[in-house]
Amino acid sequence: MLSDKGILEKAKKAIRERPELFEALLEFERTGKLPKLTYKKRANFTIDHNTLIKFRSYCKKNGYNMSNRLERLMIEELKKAN
Repeated sequence: MLSDKGILEKAKKAIRERPELFEALLEFERTGKLPKLTYKKRANFTIDHNTLIKFRSYCKKNGYNMSNRLERLMIEELKKAN
């Protein structure tokens, strides 16, 4: 069983690693409503015009949402990097 000191250290570590979760709990305590923990962010970047046209067509043909597909491809790339 963890001692009080052990519990305190684990709590401090959790707060350092995921502060947004604790901010959400504080917001819930204050307002009674739990805020979203993840938000989408608009990104602006430049890619080849022909690649964009082909990718848009590919997504439409296969019923993919372009943004979600790009996000998944980026996540896969990040996993490979680690």
